[in-house]
Amino acid sequence: MDRLAVAAVIVAVVSGVAFALRRRRPDAPTQVVHAVPQQLDRADFAHPDAEWLVVVFTSATCHTCADVLSKAGVLASPAVAVVEAEFSAERELHRRYAIDAVPALVLADRDGVVRRSFVGRVSATDLWAAVAEVRQPGSTPSGRGEGCEASAGG
Repeated sequence: MDRLAVAAVIVAVVSGVAFALRRRRPDAPTQVVHAVPQQLDRADFAHPDAEWLVVVFTSATCHTCADVLSKAGVLASPAVAVVEAEFSAERELHRRYAIDAVPALVLADRDGVVRRSFVGRVSATDLWAAVAEVRQPGSTPSGRGEGCEASAGG
């Protein structure tokens, strides 16, 4: 009988500890934040005289990069230069601007100030609206004028 009582106490203690451990909330997972440059040297890229510069930092091994690059390519015009900086071909640019995730897209003005940026997937609507808004503030319904949009992907 004593053994049964001891076993019951052990089972009760173990059950209580297990219940308490399950109820504990784990720490939130680490949130990865990828940095994008806030300023570009326009001389580092083709068409330094264009009014706007869209740089898409990519990698040949990134499946999302081609999609983001094709969406950005539609923006090309005499006023908007679109440049791809593929990691293998432009390793020094990736290092210089501390690009640690691709695709990373930055939209810079004539002075090289990055006005908008996206990391990861971006919809054509969001990208084109961002360009329209920085080129002509108030031209889009959201017209928030924020400096950076970020999303995960790649």
